Amino acid sequence: MKTEGLHTGEFLVSEGNNSISREQVAFGVNLDMEPGTVVAKVTATGVYMPLDPAGADGTEVAAGVLYAGKVKDASGGDGVIIARLAEVVDSLLVWPAGITAEEQTTAVGQLAGLDIITRNS
Repeated sequence: MKTEGLHTGEFLVSEGNNSISREQVAFGVNLDMEPGTVVAKVTATGVYMPLDPAGADGTEVAAGVLYAGKVKDASGGDGVIIARLAEVVDSLLVWPAGITAEEQTTAVGQLAGLDIITRNS
């Protein structure tokens, strides 16, 4: 039996005209992420990684949502995130394992600060 993962942009309800919601960014190495993964920006390098509420390097602050999946790649590379002006389906967002309800609420607030609004599915 196969399980189908999330499709590119499937988590989006709406976004701004002419792709204003999207931003091409650099990602860290060896990442395997699905579309809808909540991402954060490493302060020192400007590289994006999955959100890590326990981090202390910028990865503890939600900075967007991964638009298309990113597979493991030893060189890192670019990818596209939803960085602003969008509505997303809350149940289709991909959160780090072990995130608490309080940490998730904080991250949702951080996304709202970027005008990325979560909607109930």
